[in-house]
Amino acid sequence: MAERTILWSGASNKQYKYWIYDVNTSFKDEPGNYIYAKESSPGRWSPIYIGETESLEDRLSNHPKLPCIRRHGGTHVHVHISSSDEEVRRAEEADLLEKWNPPCNKE
Repeated sequence: MAERTILWSGASNKQYKYWIYDVNTSFKDEPGNYIYAKESSPGRWSPIYIGETESLEDRLSNHPKLPCIRRHGGTHVHVHISSSDEEVRRAEEADLLEKWNPPCNKE
């Protein structure tokens, strides 16, 4: 597991703990939520794309939004291994999207 973590808060003020990885990291076939991000200043992150998946391995190995993510300076992916329940993952994703509104979720 990655050593660095971050707490992302949603519009509901609920906090979610994510592990920080290089954008080229490979993942296991596990369900989770993820945030592609760039470090805007030391220890401060800007989200570029927020998503959820039943398989981090499948979704992050060749994400269709990577060209947009790279254009916006994405260098890392923050990952939260989550519930196998899609509704739980989607609720977390919606909470974060409502607060952060990242550019590649709009494109």
